[in-house]
Amino acid sequence: MELKESLKNLVFDKSDLKQQVYASTKEAFELFRSTTHDLIDLFQQATRDDGRDVRFEFTDRGDFEFQVKFAGDILLFVMHTNVFEFPRDHQVMKSPYIRELPGRSYCGVIRIYNFLADSFLYQRDQDLGYMIGRVFVNFEKHYFIEGKRELGMLYNNFNTSLITNESVQSIVESAIEYTTNFDLLTPPYDDVKMVSVGEMRNDMDKKTLVTGKRLGFRFQADTD
Repeated sequence: MELKESLKNLVFDKSDLKQQVYASTKEAFELFRSTTHDLIDLFQQATRDDGRDVRFEFTDRGDFEFQVKFAGDILLFVMHTNVFEFPRDHQVMKSPYIRELPGRSYCGVIRIYNFLADSFLYQRDQDLGYMIGRVFVNFEKHYFIEGKRELGMLYNNFNTSLITNESVQSIVESAIEYTTNFDLLTPPYDDVKMVSVGEMRNDMDKKTLVTGKRLGFRFQADTD
């Protein structure tokens, strides 16, 4: 039996590429972690200086997760451990940057979620959170963001955008800004006008009645 050279090269080259992507994404995630931690420290100092009763907390949740809590909200940053490629019809695949070197389309992903802090505090497992952005990082440490408003509109130049201290700080600040402006709206009356006896008896505040910032609304419409 003889190993085909083409097959060997395919497996080895793809494996090497994905390992480089993973390493770049992990390095980027650690930069997100340290930058976010430092930013929360600045908020905490500002709170003490102003004498205001606003809590800012940073919590590590393992190698691939961390969270920050502020003003009734939680931002959860999660790194996926696998490597992905953009679909062929994605706009990124049409760029000269990718066409010049197709391996640049393989990326790690860092997702940013927004939850209500009370959802965790009161163990309201049915409450909804929202992914407000996901950061794609390739082996060259170029990045591209798909997201809502401040994130998706400002960080979409894959060919020129590099993961740096400054760019990560800007992304985290934009995520905090979007979350602060992303208010909890009362759901449409017709969506909540009826409730069962069982739902009331099972403690509507903790378990059964779902709370989310855009419950009953189309989240996709929140772009203006």
